[in-house]
Amino acid sequence: MKFFIDTANLAQIKEAQEMGVLDGVTTNPSLMAKEGIKGQDNILKHYVDICNLVTGDVSAEVISTDFEGMVREGEALAELHPQIVVKIPMIKDGIRAIKYFTEKGIKTNCTLVFSAGQALLAAKAGATYMSPFIGRLDDVSTDGLRLIEDIRLIYDNYGFETQILAASVRHPMHIIECARIGADVATCPLSAITALLKHPLTDSGLAQFLADAKK
Repeated sequence: MKFFIDTANLAQIKEAQEMGVLDGVTTNPSLMAKEGIKGQDNILKHYVDICNLVTGDVSAEVISTDFEGMVREGEALAELHPQIVVKIPMIKDGIRAIKYFTEKGIKTNCTLVFSAGQALLAAKAGATYMSPFIGRLDDVSTDGLRLIEDIRLIYDNYGFETQILAASVRHPMHIIECARIGADVATCPLSAITALLKHPLTDSGLAQFLADAKK
């Protein structure tokens, strides 16, 4: 399973990259605002800065919700860097835009997916990635991981090449369960990735080894 980091923070991206396990980055206008990045020129420059830090795909989100606007913004984003993946919302014009970009050879990430039906439409349109938001589904007492299972079954049934990018991943067990189910990618905060390192038996075992070495 690929690990993407969900942030616009360059220091966190660099830390994840230096661990040697990072495969890409997802970000959005909210994450940009959190880092104090404002103004279109600064946002576009920041996307390039992220691409220069990592070797994998970097999702950059359009703001428009109409077909023409998404195409215009998406083409501009794709021209910034070869690693850019155009992030498109799961709406009618969004599906149309994904089909357009697919035919142009531009990678896409269909975002804000909350049902298997939406995931099926994204795959039919040729999305490179499709992002079901499992944490947000959990927030409204719906099983986000079950959605991943359903989508995996549907995609495998028909040989769809669209990658399942589990989003809104909140904690390390989300990552483990996504890997068990067969999600292609999990995008999450750095804290969720580094939490996978931790186990009390590792800590106690290392402490014992070091104590024995001193003897």
